[in-house]
Amino acid sequence: MNSSSGRRDQVIAEMGLGPVWNKRRQAADASAAQQPDLLAPVEEAPPVAAAAEQASPAIHLEAPPAAPPAGEVARMDWDALQQAVAGCVKCRLCETRTHTVFGVGDRKAKWMFIGEGPGRNEDLQGIPFVGPAGKLLDNMLLAMGLSRTENAYIANVVKCRPTDENVRDRAPSPEEAGACMPYLQRQIELVQPVVLVALGKTAAVSLLDLPPDSAVGKLRGQVFHYRDMPLVVTYHPAYLLRRLTEKGKSWADLCLAMHAYAGQR
Repeated sequence: MNSSSGRRDQVIAEMGLGPVWNKRRQAADASAAQQPDLLAPVEEAPPVAAAAEQASPAIHLEAPPAAPPAGEVARMDWDALQQAVAGCVKCRLCETRTHTVFGVGDRKAKWMFIGEGPGRNEDLQGIPFVGPAGKLLDNMLLAMGLSRTENAYIANVVKCRPTDENVRDRAPSPEEAGACMPYLQRQIELVQPVVLVALGKTAAVSLLDLPPDSAVGKLRGQVFHYRDMPLVVTYHPAYLLRRLTEKGKSWADLCLAMHAYAGQR
């Protein structure tokens, strides 16, 4: 990874970690003995707004309503892609959004983390993973020697907030996810990561083309592939905040992802 050894040692010491993984040992063994406190306060992560400004500058535009075909999306550069997302009307999520939520991070990252879709805070700020779930994700990144601006790119399957009839967050429907997938696929092609981490069921089933009722508990603990790139499934940070006892399993998944990363170098 690109983090300096000094900064990495400092992060590991602060979070109570030994070596995160050992190439000669199974990732699961390393995870069992060396779990970080993923819920510890984040001290070194850059402010979310600053990270977004540095890594994915917002495009201020009045984008006309548009629904470019997948073939056109597949040829877009970063600016064109972000503009297409800003003006997208492919599904009815566009009717209630405040902002589209494109993505944030290092556009030449070796790691790409993919979530479900924006929540209320993300919709208001136009930035993925803010609020408590975002802080937990920042802790996960720091434990791996990554950050929002260093060797990691973060995106969601859908770029607009899905809500129910009571304006509460919900998972996107398969149709909504399918409408947005060309944008995510192009982001992956532009970043060209070494490893993908699917955060939650929606990301997993969308990237792996699995049945909608697939359970994360049955998908985690193994390495899949998306277009020849290793892909590891783990729990969404928002789920971990509701089920704190599962955070050890999530750390084991991240260790497995780091083991897969080492095998690709």
